[in-house]
Amino acid sequence: MSPGIRLHDIGLTYASQPLFSRLSAHFKGGCWHSILGRSGVGKSSLLQSMVGLLSGSELSGSVSADDGQSLHGRVAWMGQRDALLPWLSVQENVLLGSRLRKQRSGPGLQRANELLRRVGLGELGPRMPEQLSGGQRQRVALARTLMEDKPVVLMDEPFSALDAITRLQLQDLAATLLHGKTVLLITHDPLESLRLSDQVWVMTGRPVVLEMMFDIDTPAPRALDDERTLSWQGQLLAYLQKDQESPTQ
Repeated sequence: MSPGIRLHDIGLTYASQPLFSRLSAHFKGGCWHSILGRSGVGKSSLLQSMVGLLSGSELSGSVSADDGQSLHGRVAWMGQRDALLPWLSVQENVLLGSRLRKQRSGPGLQRANELLRRVGLGELGPRMPEQLSGGQRQRVALARTLMEDKPVVLMDEPFSALDAITRLQLQDLAATLLHGKTVLLITHDPLESLRLSDQVWVMTGRPVVLEMMFDIDTPAPRALDDERTLSWQGQLLAYLQKDQESPTQ
């Protein structure tokens, strides 16, 4: 069972500048959670701080799994940048986690190749990152994240560099392969969040607050023309627009 994640009074100061304070939330285990908000509100910083990736920052409060165990070793991370190692092939980048853990690559090689096939890069395993387009690099990064097979997955705009059709296809793939895991997804696309997520969260306001806006009880991924989804999209866009236009406090 994938654990839920609790944030309790999270505060973050970066380069002596306060980004937010006293954010609390419970992300249910085994569910998808999207986080939306205006650019610069702190979405990426929140996720990075949860896994200790934000150097030069001061984090207060606590982040914990609700099963009482440490999150260490149970989280897969996919950032906005693909972070492919330029001296490794596509296939070797997908297998990077196994390599760093000094595991034999043989048992995972078939799975790595299968994931590359499913993200549409089945013939590109021997290529080097410099030979790929931006969208292809992002697909390699997604395959690498899926390869980790962790119970908790944090993803920061994982589909942003893809064309519209590939984006929909990989949303569906991720929804299938990450079913039952605890997923936190940062996105600027309200429809993406509503297609994929069990809960949709927003970071808004000045000072910043984190609150759940939708708790959805239908299976994902949802159809693009689903009436409820489209209605929620309108509500979400209006809410985000109102926050965008609010004066600084």
